[in-house]
Amino acid sequence: MSEAVDVVVAGGGVAGLTAAWHLARLGRGVTVLTGGVPGGHLLSLERIDGLPGFPEGIAGYDFGPILQEQAETAGAVCSGAELTGFARAGSLLRVHTTEGDLAARALVIATGTKLRRLDVPGEEALRGRGVSECASCDAPLLRGRSVAVVGGGDSALQEALTLADAGVAVTVLQRAPELSAKRDYQQRLAAHANITVRCNIAVEEILGDDAVTGLALRDIATGATERIEGAAVFVVIGLRPASAVVATSLACDGADAIITDAALMTSQPGVYAVGTVRAGSAGQAVHAAGDGANVAISIDRHLSGGVA
Repeated sequence: MSEAVDVVVAGGGVAGLTAAWHLARLGRGVTVLTGGVPGGHLLSLERIDGLPGFPEGIAGYDFGPILQEQAETAGAVCSGAELTGFARAGSLLRVHTTEGDLAARALVIATGTKLRRLDVPGEEALRGRGVSECASCDAPLLRGRSVAVVGGGDSALQEALTLADAGVAVTVLQRAPELSAKRDYQQRLAAHANITVRCNIAVEEILGDDAVTGLALRDIATGATERIEGAAVFVVIGLRPASAVVATSLACDGADAIITDAALMTSQPGVYAVGTVRAGSAGQAVHAAGDGANVAISIDRHLSGGVA
């Protein structure tokens, strides 16, 4: 096991990179396990709204590298490795990664979330062949074609707008009687000629042999079924905490989100959780950044022998 660092941060999203940046500014040695390209789940978003300093929003694939550069400039070291678990090693933590073990005095779990699945026939078989998770990646390939976006929240409508702006005909399918996204997104959606919204609709099956060709739908109110054509489907029905690698070691709630105290410490001393992987997260980038800044202060106090 390598020489111990002060803190290992597992996760290269907003919460993790903000935590690393502030910890490095406090003089702490920090290694960040980004798991690849920085940015986390936000990488797939064409526009992140609600961040101070970005009144017009900013693309996730631009924001991630900015955060990594800030963290590295302050002194954090970024690694492409991923967290696979952790264990106690005396007064230290042995942090298991895909590239070997690290020793640390504290660990921050900032692994974020993963998209929920529909769990319907065809979804897994056609993943990557029309079942997509990134509108900004696939929109140029779908120009002039018809697709479906499943979901009615902020992220679903962001994906629909990204596709429609690229010349794609979009049908938004929502199980609930109405959309749940912020009013701003709903107004932008209603003003877009390329988008149709259908509520009270359940997806029963994703159709296609070698690629997506359409969807089998059911009207929840009437029970009527139908099939529609489409070259792709974007499933954006919510997020689930990416806590599986530590779920057996830390206390989690019924949704598998990691439980923390006011200092963002988990049930294990010296192990913290921030961002959307923790219970009670507001699920927005600005709140994840706040978690990152707050946990840096808590860890600095903890390592200095303070209360946190």
